[in-house]
Amino acid sequence: MARKNLLQSLIEDAAKPASDAPPAPPRPRKGAIGAVSQSIEALKARAVLELDPFEIDAGGLQDRLESDDAEDAALLASIRDYGQQVPVLVRPHPETDGRYQIVYGRRRVLALRDLGQPVKALLRDLDDTALVMAQGQENNARRGLSFIEKANFAAQMRDAGYDRKAMCDALAIDKTVVSRMLQIVDRLGPDLIQRIGAAPAAGRDRWAQLATWIDDEQADVKMLIDMIAVSGSADDSNHRFEIAYAAAQQDAAVTPPKPVPTKGKRAPSQRRTIKGRQTGIVIGTVQRKPDSLVLTLPRTGGGGFEEWLIDHLDEIHQTWSGDTADGSDE
Repeated sequence: MARKNLLQSLIEDAAKPASDAPPAPPRPRKGAIGAVSQSIEALKARAVLELDPFEIDAGGLQDRLESDDAEDAALLASIRDYGQQVPVLVRPHPETDGRYQIVYGRRRVLALRDLGQPVKALLRDLDDTALVMAQGQENNARRGLSFIEKANFAAQMRDAGYDRKAMCDALAIDKTVVSRMLQIVDRLGPDLIQRIGAAPAAGRDRWAQLATWIDDEQADVKMLIDMIAVSGSADDSNHRFEIAYAAAQQDAAVTPPKPVPTKGKRAPSQRRTIKGRQTGIVIGTVQRKPDSLVLTLPRTGGGGFEEWLIDHLDEIHQTWSGDTADGSDE
């Protein structure tokens, strides 16, 4: 009965007109209420938006060297028949209000443009570093990039100022592999890589061999690009790689590699004795090494020439620099 009376009094109080007393100030959200509010904000951040595909621009680094027409057609057909199952990830465009930059899901955006359908997207406020990290990790988790695409992505990260740890985290590889990738890309050069494309059938070892032939000057990059151009293999990157590899291999068979000092052994040094033209007295000896030149002067019998040379070395160098500059202007 007491509970019934309590409910009745609550109903009667609710029916009474509001008093003239000022309303109580809102209480700050604490405890469970604050936690609920935070959860709501988190849910909003995870909410899937529908965006105009033509309001989404490219972002991040180039990850794929080429598109696969068959895979793109299959993706478009799947979205047309079953809808977009996986949302893409975008961020607000850092320079243009009302537009977005793609983080990952480029192929889905292009397919939805062709279909004239909105893009289901997750929106995240990411900086450039977080964008590149997410881009690399997503590519590893989904359609794997070819070796040269990963290597090219690592080179772009390096050129953009990212350190080795960031490259390792983005591509899920260790520093040794990153170093090998960068070495191969630097030897091949961007023109040949772009001309060949992804070449998924060509693994690291064959790319490394091609790069070695080029670095040893046994194969010429321009010649390889020209060979690809006249081969009629524009539609197949694996074929383009085979053309370049075979041409480089053929040239390497008849061209000796450039001389390289054997690892662990020093190249023989060249020693020369310098004598005075009039006196015939030994002034000193010069020893030429691969990475330096050593001038040795006797401390006895030189009459203090060695100390004079040290004191005037800067002046001599300035005179030499002036003569060199004058000669370059002729």
